[in-house]
Order: sequence, then C-alpha cells, then structure tokens
Amino acid sequence: MEIVEGIGIGVAVVLAALLILFIRRALYTRSGGIIRLSVRVSTLLDGRGWSPGFGRFAGDELRWYRMFSFALRPKRVLSRKVLAVERRRLPEGQERLSMPADWVILRCTSNHAPVEIAMARSTVTGFLSWLEAAPPGAVSPRLASQDWPAA
Repeated sequence: MEIVEGIGIGVAVVLAALLILFIRRALYTRSGGIIRLSVRVSTLLDGRGWSPGFGRFAGDELRWYRMFSFALRPKRVLSRKVLAVERRRLPEGQERLSMPADWVILRCTSNHAPVEIAMARSTVTGFLSWLEAAPPGAVSPRLASQDWPAA
C-alpha cells in the first residue's frame, strides 16, 4: 500500500509542476507583445547552447523567459538603449536541427558583451523596428547631437 501511495504522490507532484509551467506561460503570453525567441546561453560547442523561450517587450526592455522554467523573473533582460545588432545569419550545422527552418540568428552586443538570439524571419522586422524606435517625447542620441536649422 505504501508503494501505491508513493507513486500517487509522485504523479500528483509532477502534474502540479506541469500545471504551474503552463499557467505561468499562459499568463505571460496573454498580455501581448510576446515573441518566440531562443537565446544562446553557452558557446562551448559550435551550434549548441541554445535555450528556447519567449521574449516580452516592456518599454525599453526585452525580457527573455526560458520556456521550461519555474522562475517568475526573466532569465535575461536586454535594454534597447545598449543593444546593437552586429550581424544576421542563418542557422548552421547543429543549429539547423535545434530551431525551425525559417529562423534567423542575430549577433548582438549588449553592454559590450556579445549575445546571440534567434527568432522567426517574420519577427526580425518587428524586433528591429522596436530596437530603432524611441518612446514618444524622447530624442534619439543621434538626432540630439546634430545642429538643426531654426524653423
């Protein structure tokens, strides 16, 4: 009888954990501004180290949450103010096996540290628009430094 109770408790714990994962994911994706996004968390092996997740735009930040994590906080936060895209490439070698065929990899720098993110080709345009945009009333640093003729 103790074995059956132990198995029952184990199954209940696993089901509760899965329920928490799916509820957390549903809460984050319900609010909009969510994209599927993979981040390379390790560069030890070529083509490996990608972790799937989703990104949520919140003002000047892109908050990345791991897909299979119980954490309520984002695993990584990328600020629009210090994020720059260096280059774009297609998945190569092992990467083609770990992500969908229509995804693009962007090599970026954030606070002078490299970061690689992967997303669907259709999402890249929106991401780049968000990256280049400024909130209402803000002045781009590139425009602020130029002398504009008086109107």
